[in-house]
Amino acid sequence: MAKVVVVTSGKGGVGKTTSTAALGAALAQAGRMVVVIDFDVGLRNLDLVMGAERRVVYDLINVIQGDARLSQALIRDKRVETLHLLPASQTRDKDALTQEGVGKVIAELREKFDYIICDSPAGIERGATHAMYHADTAVVVTNPEVSSVRDSDRIIGLLDSKTAKAEKGERIDKHLLLTRYHPGRAARGEMLKVEDVLEILSIPLLGIIPESEEVLRASNIGTPVTLSSPDSAPGRAYFDAAKRLQGETLAMMVPEEKRGLMSKLFGRRVA
Repeated sequence: MAKVVVVTSGKGGVGKTTSTAALGAALAQAGRMVVVIDFDVGLRNLDLVMGAERRVVYDLINVIQGDARLSQALIRDKRVETLHLLPASQTRDKDALTQEGVGKVIAELREKFDYIICDSPAGIERGATHAMYHADTAVVVTNPEVSSVRDSDRIIGLLDSKTAKAEKGERIDKHLLLTRYHPGRAARGEMLKVEDVLEILSIPLLGIIPESEEVLRASNIGTPVTLSSPDSAPGRAYFDAAKRLQGETLAMMVPEEKRGLMSKLFGRRVA
């Protein structure tokens, strides 16, 4: 049965959309049927990160409002045939999203895909709540900064109260993806350490994505980093996170300063 994953954050600019693309591509590269959905109506950046901006004809709102069939709006990736994109609208208002409409789209996608990954807008407004409502699993993307961690704590509260699972008295599976981490800066007290973030948020750690120019480069060329630089530190970190998302147990890795090698982070919880 398909798994619906929401990639969410309280704070903008933490790497949520690039993480959606990278995780989606990594799962597809492993042979899974994957669709990534952009819920950021009015902005629409996931198509840029996926390199599909010139191929958008119909979008999520068109499908919800009955102006297009789902098959017309889905864009199949040219590099990985099991990876698809459902873009957001740049011209509509977020009010065009309805819980009923989103539910129908998700239900139809469940019949065709193994993973449905929802790229949520940052914050707690309507687009974010629609993106998380039908989720089975949440990936909370956080930078090792106090403001980002605090906002993520609020999002965790919403995941426990504003989802379909919560309404049934169930708990949504939640995982932490720590992005833009630099161990040297953490050691100097310039950013929070991994253990500090885990202590505050108290959810399992899915992965640690190192601060790297490769992630920015991948976004700029419209290719997920797991495709453009699969052997880079962030590429390997996203591949490992995707494996954990599928239930594999892997040792958690954290990048070392300067040498760019990976050392094991012992004693930490993994998803």
